Amino acid sequence: MKTLKSNLILSGTGLMFAAPVEITLKPSDEKGIRFFIQDGMVEAKVENVVSTEHCVILADIENGAKRKIALIEHFMAACAVREIDALDVYFNSQGFEMPIFDGSAKVWVEEFDKIGYVGEREEIAPLSSVVTFQKDNSSIVIMPSKVETTITYSVNFNHPDLRQRWVNLDKNNINEIIEARTFGYLKDLEKFQAAGYSKGVTVENTVGLTDNGYTTTLRSEFEPAKHKILDIIGDLYLTGYNPFKLKANILVKEAGHAYHIECAKALKQTLNK
Repeated sequence: MKTLKSNLILSGTGLMFAAPVEITLKPSDEKGIRFFIQDGMVEAKVENVVSTEHCVILADIENGAKRKIALIEHFMAACAVREIDALDVYFNSQGFEMPIFDGSAKVWVEEFDKIGYVGEREEIAPLSSVVTFQKDNSSIVIMPSKVETTITYSVNFNHPDLRQRWVNLDKNNINEIIEARTFGYLKDLEKFQAAGYSKGVTVENTVGLTDNGYTTTLRSEFEPAKHKILDIIGDLYLTGYNPFKLKANILVKEAGHAYHIECAKALKQTLNK
């Protein structure tokens, strides 16, 4: 198992509800990633996902879903990138949403690296059969590979740069994926905030899509599409199997958190056979 070398205290605000949050990450000698909140515990498992509407939300389903943890996808992606497979997260504040930081996994990875790591990530058997998910215009195919994991993602947004746009992850551009920020249509922001969501959105943590451009300078070409790759890395890690260690080619067409999670459930069933 691989975990952090020592405790790490971080604070920030949530993207959806803008509540201040402070968490303590503690090394663990037990495999798995767990969130401790309100004198209870929520495990980072795909079976515990209760919502994907605005972000991925987990709950302690076995205990009546009394406790919830929101916006876990960027954190889970950072854990996958750094091969962390044993970690406990304690909420020191009233909020239940993970801090958004800059809207990507960049801050998580940087803070992990400052603390350092102990142990070694657990070896897992690579994927040996094809996993597919298809619904409406969306599809996800996960195929065995003889080399490292690659991800190819297609988006088709109402934006001149992001119509029928394909982006890739490979060993040469992982940093562009790590630093890719969350995004949304600027025209929808007022509506979402009136409904009580997206209250923590800022120009620093979210790339706003305008009719012909963006509300901020992109960190890399097609950054919003690359963020979709970051999302699926975090979502697939909820299987308990690090997608980087599966030796798989992952092809995604016009999906999102809901379909990522459905595919993750199918993937976990395949890997557990």
